[in-house]
Amino acid sequence: MTFKTSQHTGIMVILGLIATFFTTAASANGPIGDHVNDLQSHLGEYAEEVVWMIEQVDEIVANYERGGLTNVDPEQVVEIWEEVNFHAAIESNYVPVYASIWQGLFGVRQAIEAQQPIAELRTQQDALEQSLWQGLGAVKLAAQFQTRGLVANIENTVATSPVETLTQVGQLLDRVVAKYAERLPEEAVSIVFDTYLTRFEGVEGDLIEQDADLVEDLEVDFNVTLPQAIEGAASVDAVRDIVNEMKTKLNRARALLEEAEANRPSVF
Repeated sequence: MTFKTSQHTGIMVILGLIATFFTTAASANGPIGDHVNDLQSHLGEYAEEVVWMIEQVDEIVANYERGGLTNVDPEQVVEIWEEVNFHAAIESNYVPVYASIWQGLFGVRQAIEAQQPIAELRTQQDALEQSLWQGLGAVKLAAQFQTRGLVANIENTVATSPVETLTQVGQLLDRVVAKYAERLPEEAVSIVFDTYLTRFEGVEGDLIEQDADLVEDLEVDFNVTLPQAIEGAASVDAVRDIVNEMKTKLNRARALLEEAEANRPSVF
C-alpha cells in the first residue's frame, strides 16, 4: 500500500494539528497509560504498532481475497486497534484523526461484512493506512511540543457522577443537531468529538462492566456514524434520527448504571 497526499493537504493537516494541541484541554477520561506523557520515548513503539496494524489488516484482506467472508472474522479489524498503546496516544492528542482511524477500521470491516469486491476493500484499506500514518505524524508533532514544555501533561479524570454525565452527553448531542441545522457542520463535528473525549469516555469503564456491546455501539456512533453523516451533508432529519438513536442507547446506559449503583453493597 502507498501513502499519498498533496502538499496543500499536508500543510492544512499540520496547521490543524498545531491549533488542536494548543486548544485541547490536557485531560483524558479513563485509564490511558503513563506513556502518553512521555511520547518521545515511545515513538519507536508507536511506529512498530502502526506497521503491525497495517500488516494485520493486510493479512485479513488477503484471507478475504482468498476465501471470502467465511475465511475471516471481520471483528478482528477493530480488535487489533484496541490492543495497541498508539490508540491512547492519538486519542489523547488529536481526536479528529482518532475518529478517522475508527472510520477507516469500520470501512474495512463493513466492506468485508457486505462481501464487497476486493477492489473496494483495498480502497478502504488504503484510507485506513493513510489515517494511521497521519495519526503517527500527529503523535510525533505532539511529542515535540511535549518535549519543549508547550503542552501540559495529560491527566486521567473520572466522572464524579456517571449518570449525570450521560445526561450531559444527551444535551450536548441536541446541541450538535442545533449547530448542524444552523449550517455549522465543522462546529457540530467538533462538539461530537469533544463530547466523546471529555464526557462519554469518563463513564466507559463503569459501563463496560454492565454492557460492553453497548459501549462499542456508542463508540461507533461517536466516531463513525454521526461524524460521517454530518461530513457527508446528510439532511438535518437524518442527523437528528442518528442522535435520537444514540440518546435511546444513552438512556439504556443510564438505567444500567443506576441499577448497578442501587445494587452496590454499602460500605461502612
